[in-house]
Amino acid sequence: MKERLHPVMLAGTGSDVGKSILATALCRIFRQDGYNPAPFKAQNMALNSFATPEGLEIGRAQAVQAEAAGIPCHTDMNPLLLKPQSDHSSQVVLNGRPIGNRDAYDYFRKEGRAELREAVYAAYDRLATRFNPIVMEGAGSLAEINLRDSDLVNVPMAMHAGADILLVGDIDRGGIFASVYGSIMLLRPEERKYVKGILINKFRGDLRLFEEGRRMLEDLCGIPVLGVVPYYHDIHIEEEDSVALAAKSAAAQRGKINVAVVLLRHISNFTDFNALERDPRVHLFYSNNVDEIAKADIVILPGSKSTLDDLYELRRNGAAQAILRARREGASVLGICGGYQMMGVQIRDPQHVEGDIEAMPGLGLLPMITEMLGEKVTRQVRFTPADGTGDPMEGYEIHMGRTLPAEGGPFRPLNRLEDGQEDGCLADEKCMGTYIHGILDNPAFIDRLLAPHSASITEAAEAFDYHAFKEEQYDRLAAHVRKYVDMPRLYDILQGKR
Repeated sequence: MKERLHPVMLAGTGSDVGKSILATALCRIFRQDGYNPAPFKAQNMALNSFATPEGLEIGRAQAVQAEAAGIPCHTDMNPLLLKPQSDHSSQVVLNGRPIGNRDAYDYFRKEGRAELREAVYAAYDRLATRFNPIVMEGAGSLAEINLRDSDLVNVPMAMHAGADILLVGDIDRGGIFASVYGSIMLLRPEERKYVKGILINKFRGDLRLFEEGRRMLEDLCGIPVLGVVPYYHDIHIEEEDSVALAAKSAAAQRGKINVAVVLLRHISNFTDFNALERDPRVHLFYSNNVDEIAKADIVILPGSKSTLDDLYELRRNGAAQAILRARREGASVLGICGGYQMMGVQIRDPQHVEGDIEAMPGLGLLPMITEMLGEKVTRQVRFTPADGTGDPMEGYEIHMGRTLPAEGGPFRPLNRLEDGQEDGCLADEKCMGTYIHGILDNPAFIDRLLAPHSASITEAAEAFDYHAFKEEQYDRLAAHVRKYVDMPRLYDILQGKR
C-alpha cells in the first residue's frame, strides 16, 4: 500500500499563471505513480461547467483534473461554483445546485461566509477520506490581503487541510521576482510556513539563463524552487477560459469543412468543440463577424449563460441575419443548449430568470418555443438518434429552460434519451438543435454533421477518437512536468521529510 502524502495546493501569484494545468499534471503523475489522487478547488468562477454522474454541476477544470486522475468527477471536488451573469453578479452553485444569484459586493462581505466556509471544508473532508493525495487549487493570488478574512479557497483552505503549498508564478508576463517575493511577504508568518516550494511556469528560451535567477529567488524567499516549467505549444488540455477563442483563424481553408462557432459574449461550455477542432476533416474558428460566418459550411450556435442578452446582441450586430443567409445558401446550422433555444421561434422569460426581457423572437429556424424556468436541469445522458439508427452516445445537460414544439408546427426530435424522453429538434440534416453538451465528443454524431459537406474534403481522413487523444495529452503533460519539476524532492516534502 502506498504511503499517505500530504495534500498539495497549487496557489498562484495571480490569475492565469497555470495553476489548473499544473494541478492536472500532478493528478496524472500521482495516478501513474500508483496513488489514488483527486482534485479539489473550494471555489471556482467559470462559465465552463460539467455535469457529474449524479446530475450535479461543477467547474469544468475539476472535471478535467478528475479525468486525468482516472476517477469520476464529484461535487466534493468543487463545492462552490460562481457562474458570472454580468460584470457585477453571478449565479452561485453550492454542492452542485444553484442557490441563487449574488451581487459581487454582497458575496464577498463577511456576513454569511461562515456557512459557505463550513460547506467547502466539509466537502474537502469527505474527499480526503476517499483519495490520497488531494491536489488542491487556489484561485487568483494567494495574497489578496483585502479579501483575507472572506477567503475560502487559498491559504485558509490549505491550513484547514494541512496542505503543502506550491506557489506558481508566470515568468512569461514579467516581474517574476516581485510577484513571488511579494506574494510570500504579504502572508502572515503563520501562513508563510505552509509554502513549501516555488514553481516557475511558462518559461521561454534557454533554461540555463535562469539558473542564477533561480538561486536568487531561493535566497530571497528561503523556499526551494522545485521547477522551471517551459511554455509548450504541442500539448492540448481543455481550457477553462474563453479569452483565446477569437484568435483562432477564421480564414477559410480549401479541402476542409469550414465550421464557424458563433462567438457569443456569454459563451459557455466552449469545450463542446474541442473534438471537432481536432478532427482532420475540419477547420473550426470562432467569430461573430458577418463576413466570416458567410464563409462557413457549418454554423454552430453554442451555449450561453445569458441567452436572451446574446440573442439581442446577435440581432444588433447583424450576425443573426448572417446565420439565416448562410442557411439559405446551403450551410448547416446546429444549436447547442442556449444556441438551440435561439434557433426556435420565440424565447419567453415571464419569471425574469435571466433579466428584464420577458420575450424575444428567435431565429425561426426550428418550430420550437422556449420558456425560461428557475429550476436548472443538470444530468449526464445516454441517447441514440431519434430514428433508432446507430449505437448509444453520451453527453450531459446543463440548462434552465424548457423547449417545446410551437402549436401547429411540424416537429421531429433529434435524439431519444435512454429513459425514452425526446431531445432537440431536427428540421433536416442541415438544421438541428439539441440540449446535449458533449454531443460532438461522439464520432458518430460528428460524421452525421459533416456528411452533407463531405464533398469539400479533398483527402480521406478517419474519424477522430477524442477520448484516446485526451488520454495521450494527459500523459504528455505529465511527462513534460516530470522533466522540469524535481519530483523526488516534491515527494519528500509531501511525505514530511523536508
